[in-house]
Amino acid sequence: MESTTFGGTLNTEQAERMNTGVGFVAALDQSGGSTSGALKLYGIDPSSYSTDEQMFDLMHQMRARVMTAASFTSDRILATILFEQTMDRTVDGQLTGDYLTARGIVPIVKVDQGLAVEVDGVQLMKPLTKLEPLLTRAVERTMFGTKMRSVIKEANPAGIQAIVDQQFSVAGQILAHGLVPILEPEVDVNALDKAEAETLLKKDVLAALDELPTDQPVIVKLSIPTVTGFYSDLIDHPLVLRVVALSGGYPQTKACRLLAENHGLSASFSRALLEGLTAQQSDADFDAVLAASVERIYAASTT
Repeated sequence: MESTTFGGTLNTEQAERMNTGVGFVAALDQSGGSTSGALKLYGIDPSSYSTDEQMFDLMHQMRARVMTAASFTSDRILATILFEQTMDRTVDGQLTGDYLTARGIVPIVKVDQGLAVEVDGVQLMKPLTKLEPLLTRAVERTMFGTKMRSVIKEANPAGIQAIVDQQFSVAGQILAHGLVPILEPEVDVNALDKAEAETLLKKDVLAALDELPTDQPVIVKLSIPTVTGFYSDLIDHPLVLRVVALSGGYPQTKACRLLAENHGLSASFSRALLEGLTAQQSDADFDAVLAASVERIYAASTT
């Protein structure tokens, strides 16, 4: 990737880390709709809690356990994407963003409010009614950037253009606050015409990048492409700090194998990172499983 000139109120040290650092992004931003499922995979059955508050408390305990594990270090992990509530909570007595920053890990917060119903083969983001106050709070909470997700289900040109237009429109609001947006127009890995959808998406993203001011970089989060090396031109784009890949529901072994085939593409895994971790494990066993996952994902991200 080319070196980028940073402007405005951007944290240039963290931007440089995201641009040229070696490692991957940990995605710990499961939101309300996916929290119960994430807890179940972690070994906590829904019958063990009765309110959303209890559910989110348990989820934060899991995330804090991951972030405080001995293997969760800046040697392997560049950044961590947080759920909004996680940003407002503490880890080891510090606000989560401050805790991560002190450990050399860049803090990022998810800002979308979920997905709209499918239209033209895509799911746009629901209206971001909380965005401005959330961005103000994100700056106060020492976040470096944000993340927002939409989903592409089929290679529909109108739908994909609508996704890109929305992502870049919201990115402009985020950049105005001195934060770096992660644009996440995910292509469903089960889409029958996934490769065609990726071709349309890349064309529209490259065109939108050409309209951005030259000192306002972004990060792009995408599904691992069908065609190996397909996103090399995005990786090399001067306004793209980094291109990261979601695991897309693939098991860790498959996600890492596919990722390793794409030079310059880094992981931003959630479920694949947490695979095999349970609440019932001892701290030593928990860290051993996490350490093995971190090493596999790091290796796949640095090929």
